[in-house]
Amino acid sequence: MTTSIRHIAKLAGTSVSSVSRVLNNSGYASPELRERVESAIRTLNYTPSKGAQMLRGAPSRMIGLMLPSIDVPFFGILAHAIEQELFQRGYQTLICSTAENIDHEARYISMLLSQRVDGVIVASAFGSTEHFEALREAHIPIVAIDRELPGIAGDAVMADHEEGGRMMARHLIELGHRKIGIVGAPAHSQPVQLRLRGIKEEMAERGIAPPAIFMAEEHSFAATYPLAKQLVASQPQMTGIIGTTDISAIATIHAVQDHGFSVPRDYSVIGFDDLPEAAYVFPRLTTIAQPIRGVGEQAVRQLESLIDEDQADGERRMDTLIKMPVTLIERDSTGTVRT
Repeated sequence: MTTSIRHIAKLAGTSVSSVSRVLNNSGYASPELRERVESAIRTLNYTPSKGAQMLRGAPSRMIGLMLPSIDVPFFGILAHAIEQELFQRGYQTLICSTAENIDHEARYISMLLSQRVDGVIVASAFGSTEHFEALREAHIPIVAIDRELPGIAGDAVMADHEEGGRMMARHLIELGHRKIGIVGAPAHSQPVQLRLRGIKEEMAERGIAPPAIFMAEEHSFAATYPLAKQLVASQPQMTGIIGTTDISAIATIHAVQDHGFSVPRDYSVIGFDDLPEAAYVFPRLTTIAQPIRGVGEQAVRQLESLIDEDQADGERRMDTLIKMPVTLIERDSTGTVRT
């Protein structure tokens, strides 16, 4: 029987990727782990085949990370969490900011293929997946993050956006709000659409009239602020406003105050994300916290598991969709309805 690094990993009681780090002297391996692996190598009399490495391609220890943008705070935090977790595991990260442009996505995919990345973590801004076929055909492990990538990535890690939407609506309704509006962006985003679905379903189940919805394509303060002003001006009976993101909610607080009203005396405002800015705005923003760093770290663990299976030629496990729980953070921007 030919000895493989899978056999070494089993004897040493560790993962295939850990054995690879020791063999290639790439990334951190503790002295205790290195001793276990080297002992297993000696026991099994293992000698790496240079020819086999050339044919199959030795691991590059590089991972591609594709995100719609990194100047949006959410994706900046997510990128940092993923890069740090990969670094701790001995990988280098190629960060690709696609500017929500499908042509940019396609060009980055070509670049990642040429760099022989070991895997890809991707948050695609689009429903189209044809340009990802090249990665799948090259048998490069893929994990979708923050949104699913059907037909391409069976593994996905995201916050429970739909439940988060329900929680936003539920919080305002339990405070007595019956006329509720929504300001948000980007309209095409899968997570935002899931939050909207949760909001609408929760309101319908509680007998609340459908919300007035003002959505922008660009996710920024500049794009959502005028929409919030329009919402306030056009809905005089409204008392509660949901921002589909913290940025949208913060823009709404400014719009309300610029109209001469007060938060939460006249309007209660709630957001989604729990960015650092949520605690700095005045009044401090009530929001739904999603575990941004936890989502990134879990995606890395999922990807490394896929890489281990690929390098060991092991049997493919079942696809995994992980929805991580979200939490209501009550601050100062929401309150009971004033009569």
